[in-house]
Amino acid sequence: MNSRMAASSSRVMLGPLVAAIDQGTSSTRFLVFNAKTAELLSHHQVEINQSFPKEGWVEEDPKEILQSVYECMERTCEKLTQLNIDISNIKAIGVTNQRETTLVWDKETGEPLYNAIVWLDLRTQSTAERLINKTPGRNKNHLKHKTGLPISTYFSAVKLRWLMDNVDEVAEAVLTHRAMFGTVDSWLIWCLTGGKSGGVHCTDVTNASRTMLFNIHTLDWDPELCKYFDIPMEILPKVRSSSEIYGLMKICSSLKSGSLSGIPISGCLGDQSAALVGQMCFQEGQAKNTYGTGCFLLRNTGAKPVMSDHGLLTTVAYKLGRDKPACYALEGSVAIAGAVVRWLKDNLGIIQTSTELEKLAASVGTSYGCYFVPAFSGLYAPYWEPSARGIICGLTQFTNKSHLAFAALEAVCFQTREILDAMNQDSGIPLTQLQVDGGMTSNRLLMQLQADILCIPVVKPSMPETTALGAAMAAGAAEGVSVWSLRPEDLSEVTSEKFEPQINPEGQGAYESEFRYARWKKAVQRAMNWETTEPISNGNGHK
Repeated sequence: MNSRMAASSSRVMLGPLVAAIDQGTSSTRFLVFNAKTAELLSHHQVEINQSFPKEGWVEEDPKEILQSVYECMERTCEKLTQLNIDISNIKAIGVTNQRETTLVWDKETGEPLYNAIVWLDLRTQSTAERLINKTPGRNKNHLKHKTGLPISTYFSAVKLRWLMDNVDEVAEAVLTHRAMFGTVDSWLIWCLTGGKSGGVHCTDVTNASRTMLFNIHTLDWDPELCKYFDIPMEILPKVRSSSEIYGLMKICSSLKSGSLSGIPISGCLGDQSAALVGQMCFQEGQAKNTYGTGCFLLRNTGAKPVMSDHGLLTTVAYKLGRDKPACYALEGSVAIAGAVVRWLKDNLGIIQTSTELEKLAASVGTSYGCYFVPAFSGLYAPYWEPSARGIICGLTQFTNKSHLAFAALEAVCFQTREILDAMNQDSGIPLTQLQVDGGMTSNRLLMQLQADILCIPVVKPSMPETTALGAAMAAGAAEGVSVWSLRPEDLSEVTSEKFEPQINPEGQGAYESEFRYARWKKAVQRAMNWETTEPISNGNGHK
């Protein structure tokens, strides 16, 4: 009795808190923020297994994804209790997620009907090519006027089409009206609000805008697009804004995290949109680059969708309230950034941990003429070339693993420069500095290299979890929660670190940098048109 009294009297008084579920491609996190100061109080992270059942296929287990969320919530609640922070101060929960990754489940049993097909997955290459071939003039931008997107393996509609064509359970569930489709946000919100017992089947405008079934002008599912992909609209989730109460958490009361039951889930943003919000890029022209599994540069274009002439996507940035206007962004998407580190670690074994990569690369300070184009999932922006594959070129007897490590970091920087060049050409107003976030930004060599290759300063916030912060802000600002103000004068000051370019723009270093970038582009051309799907005859007519 007395010890409990003591514990409660020493409780930390913090005012309202807001939590965020950040379900990324390689890990899940649950984070708790102070709504008044935006300070991160506690969090927990769990890695997610990816399976590669065939070459180019990438899957994740929907139940493992859900379990990882429960695990992170439970552990974070334990940590909060140890810190004497009252869990009942959490007033709202936001969800942010890897986008495009596609799930279908049975609404009556609550069971997934197949693994989640991850955004990076290439099994739909022939599906995408078939769709492009049936457009007038074989134009991959045939649907861009409505979707903002090229027809590509990347987006959900093609993955969903593949599931309906190739997985009997999915086809049957669609016929018997038991199928539910969703991206990761929809799966999590449906499960966390009760699942088969009254779960809410919804998504937000940012996630919906990545499916190719969503009209970015009307901000709703488009009957013509659904007909084009032959997808019944009844399996789609309801589209909501990024900041409103979708439903209330339902969690088993025997758990520590059981005290989260009844808390509203009131924020939902695709991870790249969430990072834009978390970096406070609310003004037209503001931009951020996130270095995660892939690399995503988003620039806020305000209340109107701007179409790119240079291979960028037009996407919904956020809609922070039911009656608020939608804001749009131009996006440069690079498939492989942090994933190249995982590949060097898991596939080649040349490093044991991600942090080793920086040491290895720093030990040589150059790639010595070696170039690495990590087109493992084809090339995304600005090329949209699904037939490209990874290539390492410029090798000599002198090249060693340290040079390869350096080339891998340079690849991330060169890919960013390509999308930044495209962004500057589209908007006509060059960025004067680059705001960055994501796991790879802890690599200081990478950040300096990026500043040198772009010739503009790179600015990194000291709190790196901007994606989760964006989801928490959306949740806390929702009508009916209103514990987080998004008014410009109320937003907390962000402390950050600046990496200035250390190359004299007139000197030898700048010439060297331009030369290397030109070489990189040559390497990219070498990676193109590799995995084409024309049948290869072996002389007797068999494939």
